[in-house]
Amino acid sequence: MNRYFHKIHFLTVTATLTGIILLTSCIKQEEFSDIPEISYRQFVTLFDTGQFAVRGILSFDFQDGNGDIGLDPGDTFPPYNRGGEYYYNLVIRYFEKRDSVYVEVVLDPPFSARIPVLNPDYPGKAIKGFIADTLAMNPVPAYDTIRFEFFIYDRALNMSNVLTTPDIVLRK
Repeated sequence: MNRYFHKIHFLTVTATLTGIILLTSCIKQEEFSDIPEISYRQFVTLFDTGQFAVRGILSFDFQDGNGDIGLDPGDTFPPYNRGGEYYYNLVIRYFEKRDSVYVEVVLDPPFSARIPVLNPDYPGKAIKGFIADTLAMNPVPAYDTIRFEFFIYDRALNMSNVLTTPDIVLRK
């Protein structure tokens, strides 16, 4: 009886492991373009007690076929050098609505940011996920309606599609 139990246990474990191996080998890896793609999720506006926006949270989804999104803190040599076109890999352009026309306002420092390396353990593998970036609205703009245009670069300097937020009202 004891030997029979071990044989059944061995067969059960073997069948389970074989099933897991077959099942995982049948799961198809998602394939995306090596050029990153983003899609807008939302912009959440946070107000102070004076009814003025003090922060906003921009969030969006991303996908990249070879997972090369992100920069290390030490990535400061060309083409990722400070002041260079690729220093920021999340580029955010700021627009104010003036008399029903959007006008770009160049800020120093900009709302743009450096996304850290997102896939350090699996280089070259497709990735997807979402990013949320907090933006400080300081000082309060003279105009009460704004919007942002944004896109990302991967390490190979491929630029994603460009997205625009809906109107963002900064005063309640």
